[in-house]
Amino acid sequence: MTFHLANGPAMDLLELGAAQAASALRDGKASASDYAEALIGQAEAHAGLNAFIHFDPEQVRTAARAADARRAAGRELGPLHGVPLALKDNIDVAGIPTTGGTFALRNNVPARNAPVAQSLFDAGAICFGKANLHELAFGTTTNNAAFGAAHNPYDPSRIPGGSSGGTGAAIAARMAPAGLGSDTGGSVRIPAGLCGIAGFRPTTGRYPGAGIVPIAHTRDTAGPMARRIEDIVLLDGIMSGGPTAVEPASLGGVRIGVPRRYFYEENDETVLHVVEQALARWRGYGIELVEVDIPDIQAVHEAANFPVILYEAVEDIGRYLRDHGMRIDFAAVVAEVASPDVQGILRPLLDAAAIPRETYLEALNTHRPRLQRIYRDYFASHGLAAVAFPTTPIAAEPIGADQRSMEDGGKPAFQKYDRNVSPASNAGIPSLSFPAGMTTGGLPVGITLDAPEHGDADLLALGLAIEARDGPLPAPKLG
Repeated sequence: MTFHLANGPAMDLLELGAAQAASALRDGKASASDYAEALIGQAEAHAGLNAFIHFDPEQVRTAARAADARRAAGRELGPLHGVPLALKDNIDVAGIPTTGGTFALRNNVPARNAPVAQSLFDAGAICFGKANLHELAFGTTTNNAAFGAAHNPYDPSRIPGGSSGGTGAAIAARMAPAGLGSDTGGSVRIPAGLCGIAGFRPTTGRYPGAGIVPIAHTRDTAGPMARRIEDIVLLDGIMSGGPTAVEPASLGGVRIGVPRRYFYEENDETVLHVVEQALARWRGYGIELVEVDIPDIQAVHEAANFPVILYEAVEDIGRYLRDHGMRIDFAAVVAEVASPDVQGILRPLLDAAAIPRETYLEALNTHRPRLQRIYRDYFASHGLAAVAFPTTPIAAEPIGADQRSMEDGGKPAFQKYDRNVSPASNAGIPSLSFPAGMTTGGLPVGITLDAPEHGDADLLALGLAIEARDGPLPAPKLG
């Protein structure tokens, strides 16, 4: 939707990022109602992408009118004034069901907002809708058998990734300028990579985790997603209480590790080609690429990975149910899970001996700290600002390929899509995925930068600088 200014150039509202939109709305270059109407029209025109589980245009219009009234009254306007955001439907928004993408929670209507959502609303944001996700966030495709599969805007026959696939699809399809996902193993960065946008997993604990349907408290975090890294910075600052803008890094002499072993293995050649082209560009920007592997990364990561996630899931989901007054337990939730892959993960956990407590404690207290030390030593000993690798080993597969692969005894989608991004989640370090380019078939390919623990602002500054040189991906050609 193009909005014609009285004394200036036409402005395509759908292409605005969150920071750009907020500035335009605060300055009166467009109204919140006009902007909301443009996004609503886009969402309705492309409802077949199934990006949302809950979408109420009248709620959005009412909130936009309130934002316009606030400006007309001369009241203070926040950094996200009037900006609609897509929120993954495992993040509590008061008065709207938080389903977690599963039938058992369809009547779960929270009384209060999750703290991360509240901070965004306090900054002036509007909830545009509750986005589709892989059921209970236990997957990497958002092929959700309970509420239907979400579709990739660049090719609707393909997955948008998961588990925050609805948020990724909505942002890529210009239904929202930005939004929130959650990330336990890679659930923000995988859909960012497959949908051609940016996704950020912060240092674990940077944002409050209450009010989000959990998987594992040791690993879970919310994560901002957007088409522009400046919007990632804006949302990150609001949720963390830090700066809402950072200066792009100076790229000359920046050292970035390229660990060929593990992270560049088992990757599709079409993905590697795009990533290698990106790395060649980065050399031209003055970045020094240091080809050095991360020692023992695979073995130590695998020892700490699933024992922590699967052991904590039972207790953490049960606590969420109790805290929200749900008269069901973990077993009742599992009984209503519709997606076969999620059933396959969760049903064995009904046996209390599935993950022995000794195995969990060893993973938590021995293997995970060792993984964290490996990362700290790697960055420090080689003088690295970050490490770079393909976000996902393969581009977006057709919807249903995950289920067919399971039936044929092939590699599960989990192993195919979260292989590269999961170690950073396990170690709790910040990780940023953004576009590297596109395959010859027109599918986005993401590249990820991991950085030292608590180096969130420096990582975002580095991403900003590279993005400014690389430029944006072309928008999807929606029918």
